[in-house]
Amino acid sequence: MFSILDTLKMGAGLAAGLMLYHLYAVSIGYPSAARQARAGYVLVAEKSAAEAQAAEMERQRNAAAEAGEEHRKRLAAAEAAEHAAKDALETEIQSYELQLSQKNRACAVTAADRQWLLRH
Repeated sequence: MFSILDTLKMGAGLAAGLMLYHLYAVSIGYPSAARQARAGYVLVAEKSAAEAQAAEMERQRNAAAEAGEEHRKRLAAAEAAEHAAKDALETEIQSYELQLSQKNRACAVTAADRQWLLRH
């Protein structure tokens, strides 16, 4: 059927075709190697995204804890200021009552009046 010359031609054509395919595959990269590289890239990208998300959550947790601590400090300072103001008012009331008693005058401030002054 085929002569030796035809067989050699087909062999040369086959070799040339394989060589062209090899050159093509080398120039664009082997598809299986590209798939493996992409699969590895996806894993690396997912890992880096998860690490970034964990770092962001850690930052938010630290910021929330810091804000809570700052709020607690401000609340304590406000309570201390309120207590100091209340003590100053008590001292002022007692001083005024003492002045009135030294002048032999009666203080017409009742307990209800005193409570009203403390609230306002």
